[in-house]
Amino acid sequence: MTFTQQIITILMVVLGTMLTRFLPFVIFPANKPTPKYIQYLGRVLPSAVFGLLVIYCLKNVSIFTGSHGIPEAISIALVIFLHLWKRQMLISIAGGTVCYMLLVQFIF
Repeated sequence: MTFTQQIITILMVVLGTMLTRFLPFVIFPANKPTPKYIQYLGRVLPSAVFGLLVIYCLKNVSIFTGSHGIPEAISIALVIFLHLWKRQMLISIAGGTVCYMLLVQFIF
């Protein structure tokens, strides 16, 4: 990359970051109520993203080869338990990830 290309790249990254940070405050000012569809998206998107994450993580698991999906099943059970117990998505995801990594590194 030439020096000019590096400067242009940095400027584009700064512009993209600033745009994504400031645009919500411009579109939804504090003195106006938030539209109903944005409130709806705020309620349903976290669960949808969590569901997509589960499907993405399990798409290549085969119960007929390797560890037969046992580490995945144990980790999923831990995620469910942690989420029902603490109701914190970050703790649930982190706990399941740590559990899975420990299982595949040291046991399976």
